[in-house]
Amino acid sequence: MTYRGSLARTGMFAVAYLIAVWAGRLTVMDDTNLSMVWPAAGIAAVWFCAQRKAPARWADVAALAAITLVVNTATGATVGLAMVFVVANLVQVAVLVLLLARWRPGLGPLSGLRNTRDLWALLAAGITATVAGAVAGPIGVWLLTGRHSWPATLVWLSRNTASILLIGAAGLCVVPAIRRFRQRYGALRDWWRATPRARLIEYGALVLISAAAYLTGFAYSRGLPIAFALIAVTVWAGTRFPTPLVVLHDLAAGSMAVLFTLNGDGPFAAIGDPATRACVAQLYVAIVAVVGLSLALGRAERTALITALAAEREQASQRAGLLRAIIDSTTDGLAVVGADRRVVLSNPAADELLGDGSAGDFEEVFARALAGEAVPETDVLIHRPGTAHGRIVCVRTAALRDPDGARRVVLLFHDVTTERRHRDELAGFAGVVAHDLLNPVTAVEGWTETAAEAIEGFPGTPGTGLALDALGRVQRAAGRMRSLIAGLLAYTTARDATVAAVSVDLGQMVSEVTVARLDAAIAAGSPAPRFTVGDLPPVLADPVLLRQLLDNLIGNAIKYTARDVTPALTVTGHRDGDMVLVCVADNGIGIPAGQHDEIFGDFRRAHATLGYAGTGLGLGICRRIVERHGGTITATDNPGGGSRFEFSVPAAGPARQPVPDSAQLR
Repeated sequence: MTYRGSLARTGMFAVAYLIAVWAGRLTVMDDTNLSMVWPAAGIAAVWFCAQRKAPARWADVAALAAITLVVNTATGATVGLAMVFVVANLVQVAVLVLLLARWRPGLGPLSGLRNTRDLWALLAAGITATVAGAVAGPIGVWLLTGRHSWPATLVWLSRNTASILLIGAAGLCVVPAIRRFRQRYGALRDWWRATPRARLIEYGALVLISAAAYLTGFAYSRGLPIAFALIAVTVWAGTRFPTPLVVLHDLAAGSMAVLFTLNGDGPFAAIGDPATRACVAQLYVAIVAVVGLSLALGRAERTALITALAAEREQASQRAGLLRAIIDSTTDGLAVVGADRRVVLSNPAADELLGDGSAGDFEEVFARALAGEAVPETDVLIHRPGTAHGRIVCVRTAALRDPDGARRVVLLFHDVTTERRHRDELAGFAGVVAHDLLNPVTAVEGWTETAAEAIEGFPGTPGTGLALDALGRVQRAAGRMRSLIAGLLAYTTARDATVAAVSVDLGQMVSEVTVARLDAAIAAGSPAPRFTVGDLPPVLADPVLLRQLLDNLIGNAIKYTARDVTPALTVTGHRDGDMVLVCVADNGIGIPAGQHDEIFGDFRRAHATLGYAGTGLGLGICRRIVERHGGTITATDNPGGGSRFEFSVPAAGPARQPVPDSAQLR
């Protein structure tokens, strides 16, 4: 807001406040110089709420003080009393604005009353502000005149609270109502055309019945106290009409009640004491405002909530439909299975696999997932009537818990029959080829050794040294070929051999592997490695594959050690839930940065240019063995230098069904 715009708004509010102060001063009751009604309190509330962030707030304060001072002195008040009223009004409006800014920061003339919380905040802030104003107002009058009237204080409290509640609510609702009307209808004639005829009749009936009821209750009641029965009209308005219209209805009803009372008509005019008469009239106005606004705002909240719930339900339905379409269009199966082993939800791909509507083929996987166990990807062989061969399905699981505590399991399965059979055929071909290649390699090694022995029998012959050197090269090449073939055979074994899981004393097996490696180093004349082995829990694994895994990791740790460094290895382990985590740490040359994951690939060597022998299959074999046991393996840098290999295998416990072997799934 610009400075000029702020001053312009100050001028408009000042005119309205001037009229309200003048009208209030016309209702002075007695020599206390207190007015029966004070609409200026409501105008001031709207004024300062609207100008709360204006750049020219000093002009608002100055205008309010000047108008209060001038009008009060012009209508018979002394300058001292007028100054008291200035201070009281400023204190009152300051407390009101401060409390509303703290309790409901978004409440203002541009936002309007949005819900019942805004209404209660306005009412509470109004009561608190009028109490603060009463401390400065009636008490200030008492200090100047020497007379203090508790009834006059109650009049101050009741009239200002009612004014803030009714006129303040009207001022807060008028701008948003006009804005919504223009956005929806544009002009009055468009509203007339768009509104149903029955609704227009109801609007007219409200106006006529309200006027007739208040005329009857105040002008023709013949002294009968029936005014509070007129609240029924307010209830009707609050339950049937929009909040802005209810505010106008309450404002009109309150004004009629006050005007009749000032004119000496109606049940309140029969009260002899002016202070009591004013308090009762203002109490009626406040009750009308609270009842009408609370009903209208509550209904608006319920309508907005119902609309939001309907929109959210529609969005949820659309999202559910989209999700269902996506799930149904996937070629992978998805099924949600309850604790009773019945399928709760499935897609067409799952229906094809679960033709009987149960999870019987996945019983072992399902039971483990339902028990809360982390189940790795598992291959399951399923059979269907009328088919000659089974199908291999890779299953993943996730446990779900309903809000009522019931457990369910999500099964995701992918048909890997073709993939597994192709892999098995390739692995079988590699195994056969590797086995068949050993025969010619053996022949090359044997004939090379025979030729070398024959040449050595003719020392001093020209060309003997060159021939022996050439034969040595052939022998070394044959040795490398044998190592490569042996690696391929080991890789095929680790990938395709049947996993016969039994309880294994991991500590005893590590001890046997380390003793064998120590003997081999001593026999080769190499530095004897130092081993530190911690307490290792028993595991559930295939002894042959587990020994191969440990031998590969420990052998690598010894081999990849600098030539002038004595190998030092530490093997530790601990149980973590259903798995045992094993760590093999060394003081070797380490792993180059960025290759900690790549080294587990086939034919990958981290130090291919440093002269260390190897085929690049050792760690790939380790990964296959660990994965076939349902675990994982990782490589990291050892903080003390070297490398750390950590792998997990199942802990020894109740016997579990082994994962179906791919070689048995055909």
